[in-house]
Amino acid sequence: MVTHPTLEEIEVAAAALDGVATRTPVEESGALSRFAGTRVVLKCENLQRGGSFKIRGAYLRMSRLSPEEQRRGVVAASAGNHAQGVALAARTLGIDAVVYMPEGAALPKVAATKGYGATVRTHGRTVDEALVEARAEAERTGRTVIHPFDHIDIVTGQATLGLEIAEQVPDVGTVIVPTGGGGLLAGVAAALHARLGPHVRVVGVQAAGAAAYPESIAQGRPVALAEMQTMADGIAIGCPGEVPLQIVTREVERFETVSEEEISRAMLLLTERAKLVVEPSAAAGVAALLKHPGEWQGPVVVVLTGGNIDPLVLMRVLRHGLVAAGRYLQVKVRVKDTPGHLAKLLAAVADLGANVLTVGHVRTDATLAVDEVDIAVEIETRGADHCRTVVESLRSAGYPVLPG
Repeated sequence: MVTHPTLEEIEVAAAALDGVATRTPVEESGALSRFAGTRVVLKCENLQRGGSFKIRGAYLRMSRLSPEEQRRGVVAASAGNHAQGVALAARTLGIDAVVYMPEGAALPKVAATKGYGATVRTHGRTVDEALVEARAEAERTGRTVIHPFDHIDIVTGQATLGLEIAEQVPDVGTVIVPTGGGGLLAGVAAALHARLGPHVRVVGVQAAGAAAYPESIAQGRPVALAEMQTMADGIAIGCPGEVPLQIVTREVERFETVSEEEISRAMLLLTERAKLVVEPSAAAGVAALLKHPGEWQGPVVVVLTGGNIDPLVLMRVLRHGLVAAGRYLQVKVRVKDTPGHLAKLLAAVADLGANVLTVGHVRTDATLAVDEVDIAVEIETRGADHCRTVVESLRSAGYPVLPG
């Protein structure tokens, strides 16, 4: 059984995907280059057809089905990106597709999958649970399961992204890849090392609340997580695939994990400085870069894996990123409950160059004296240093600033 794509096989896959998958651009980021202390380039798969890299593997896998298998149709499981890749590939190839998505999957991803012509069914809370039902559907109907990452054709299709990086940034020193099941990471590593050589460092990045790879590599087999918790649904995979795990173990230098706050800050930076909208999973690589400034062998290519994000989620995540970056401050001040104290407090905040967003009063706390009130103020600031200045100045002015 073939478990590692050769350079020739990846080049054949690239030819098969010509006119199907877009050769996505690379964009150099001055802001990230300054943070990292070396040249940083973004590989923009968020601009890919279907909004992510997934069309590469899905199309290649489905194009290689026999005529009879294509006639019976396919079934897949996904939180959204693989779903759209399968649906788009199925429409292109004229194959009927059923996709199982977890309950609570992002509505735009569900709508896009349906828009490409697939039948969408919801099952379970995770991709892993949805995949169980997809396999049951395949047993009942004879459809072929298009696994999101655990098949050599999927890995080979994703490897074409690595081939593009090798051609677009031939002097690349490090490639950072957000990782769920590992199909993209395995493919990119295989392609880069086959084309450029083993000196290129490939780093996988997982959300801290969904990091199955470190333990799986340590034990030499896929090890499922007992639970997962992350907003990065595109990499929320509880168990690595056997095929990618074999490749990753041989080809990938190391793994990094990033927190939800770090992902949020990375999304904020990409939106503000790079003018790129990505989903949380796609920002994981940038989060890892920011977590370890000055520690990367350059030039560094960071893969932005997808841009399929619900606008409501984007609003919440960016707000979270603003808080994590010190752009919002919440303070609570205890003062006498008499006229004029609120006006004086707000004037003091204004004099410090901060913008008041909301004001709330608390008069029912058991620790309050009968003539006291807690005033909770949400303030827009210019960053962490400004936050500290505001708090210190209020305290110097005699205001007892309480934990917010």
